[in-house]
Amino acid sequence: MNTPPPPGEARRASWGPFEAIRGLRPVGVIPQVTPIRRLLSDLPTSADPYADAQAALEPLRERILPGARIAVTAGSRGIHDLVPVVKAAVDWLKSVGAEPFVVPAMGSHGGATADGQREMLAGLGITPESVGCPIEATMETVVVGTLDDGTPVHHDALAAKADGVLLVNRIKPHTDFRGPIESGLAKILAIGLGNHAGAASLHAGGIPSLGASIEAAARIVIAQGKILGGLGILENALEHTAAVELVDADGIAGPAENALLQRAGSLLGRLPFDELDVLVVDELGKDKSGAGMDTNVIGRCWVHGIPEFESPSIAAISVHSLSPASHGNASGLGLADVIPARILEQIDLHASYVNALTSGAGGARRSRLPMVMEDDETAVLAAATMCGRRDWSELRLARIKDTLSPNELIVSPALLNEASDRFDLEITGTARDLTSGGRLGPWRE
Repeated sequence: MNTPPPPGEARRASWGPFEAIRGLRPVGVIPQVTPIRRLLSDLPTSADPYADAQAALEPLRERILPGARIAVTAGSRGIHDLVPVVKAAVDWLKSVGAEPFVVPAMGSHGGATADGQREMLAGLGITPESVGCPIEATMETVVVGTLDDGTPVHHDALAAKADGVLLVNRIKPHTDFRGPIESGLAKILAIGLGNHAGAASLHAGGIPSLGASIEAAARIVIAQGKILGGLGILENALEHTAAVELVDADGIAGPAENALLQRAGSLLGRLPFDELDVLVVDELGKDKSGAGMDTNVIGRCWVHGIPEFESPSIAAISVHSLSPASHGNASGLGLADVIPARILEQIDLHASYVNALTSGAGGARRSRLPMVMEDDETAVLAAATMCGRRDWSELRLARIKDTLSPNELIVSPALLNEASDRFDLEITGTARDLTSGGRLGPWRE
C-alpha cells in the first residue's frame, strides 16, 4: 500500500514538469533602473476617517432602536482605513444602544467557507478585538426574491435575521465593466452578502449583464426593509481615505451611489505612463484588488479574451509573488504574461478555482497559468522578449510593488528620460540593477 507523501513533498513532486525550464534563459540584458515618484498635490484627504464615519452616521440616529442587533459588513480588500471605519460604525451603533456584530460580505472568497472568511477578515485587521464586537459568519443564505429572468437573489442568513444591516465598502470603478453602479455598496449587498450561492448566481449571467444584475438584486434586498444605509469610502490617488459618506438605503444602486462613483473615478490612482513595454509587479493578491491586480491600473481585463481598457497599453506583465493575505487565492494571475516558478508553491488551487468559477467566464480566464520561468530575472527577460522591442536600450520598463501603489516606480532609462522632463515626476534614487542573484533587488538601497 502506497503512503501519500506529506504536503510539502507532494507539492515539490508536482514540480516535475517544470524541471525542463532549469537553465532556460532568454537572450538579452535588462537595463539598469532608477526609482521615481509621482508628485500629487491638492489631493482630498480625510484627516480622521474614524470621526468622519461617526459624523456621517448621525442621520440614522432616530432609526436605531435600543437593543437592536445590527449587522455591519466587512470584506473588500485593499481599503486603507477599513478597520477604523468599521470600528467607528460599531462604536457609534453601541453609543445609540444597538448591539452590532460584523458579518463577512465576501461572496465566495476564503474558499467559500465561514472559517476561511473569518481568516481573511483577520488578515485585513478585522477581529473582535480590533473592532470591539463579535464576528459572525455563515455561508447559509435565504432567497429573498428573483430577478426578471428567474435568477434567485440570495442574502446572508445572519444578516437576514438581524434587526438591521449597515453596509461598509469602498466605492470605486469596477475591474470588469462600466455602468452607473460598479464596485461599492450595491455590490457588497448583492454579491458580498449573497455569499457563495448569490455571487455564483449573479455572475452566471456573464459580465455584460453583471452591473444590471447587481442593481436589481440590491433593490430586491433593500425592499425587505432592513438595510439602514451604507458608509461609502472614497480613496484618493495615494489610496488614502478622501471622504466617508453615508448613502441612505434609497440611494444605494441609485443616483446617490452613482454620484460617489463619479467622484471616485476622478480620484483613481493610475500609472504615470500610457505605454509600457514591460510592467514588473512585485505582488498580486486579493488584498490588492478583487482581480488580483486592479485592471484600471494595468489596462487589461481579459474578460472576453482581449484587453478591454483603452489605456494604459502594456505589452507584457511579469508578476513575482502572491500576497500572504490572499491565503493562496491566485485569481487574476492570468492577467500576467510570465511568472517565476516559486509562485507555484504559493498557490492554493482550491481557493483560486472556487473564486474563479464563481466569477464566471472572466474569472476563469484570468486564472489561467502564465508562462513559468525559473526565477525573477528570467521572468523579466522573457517579458522583455515578448514586447517586440529590438533595441533594449529603448525598453520602456517599469516596476511597481502592486497595483495599489502605482505612484512609486522603478524605471528603465527610456522612461527616466521622459520623467526628467515632467513636472509631476521626481527621481528619488540612483541607477541600480533590477535583479541580483536571479531575484528582484530591494526597493531601497
